[in-house]
This record gives sequence, C-alpha cells and structure tokens, in this order.
Amino acid sequence: MAKQKKNVSELGYAEAIAELEEILELLDGDDVDVDQLSSHVQRAAELIELCRERISSAKLRIEEVVGALEDE
Repeated sequence: MAKQKKNVSELGYAEAIAELEEILELLDGDDVDVDQLSSHVQRAAELIELCRERISSAKLRIEEVVGALEDE
C-alpha cells in the first residue's frame, strides 16, 4: 500500500472494492503495522461509504428505469 492513493471520490466501485480487499488482506496478516492500522481502517471506512453511495445511486436509477418501463 505504499503507492499513492487516489482520492476516494475519484475511484470507481470496482477500484474501491479491490482496495478494500487489499486492506482486508493487510489487516488479516500476521505482520500488521500498528502504526498504520488507524489509517488503513479510516481508508476502509471511506471506501465502504463510497461503495454504499454507488450502490444506492445504482438502485435508484434501476428503479427509475423499471418504473418507466411499467408506465409504458
């Protein structure tokens, strides 16, 4: 995780999920860097929030499309 991280708002859903999986692997490992633990957890929280927002937005768009189809 030494690479430069994008701003969370710049990530797509798939990128956010992939980064969450990386963080989970790090946290599940035996050699967790305690000094970086809080920053990993904070980043994970931001990524989870982004994913929830994207899912919610997609759900609304799908409901709109389905609703328009039912109206026809």
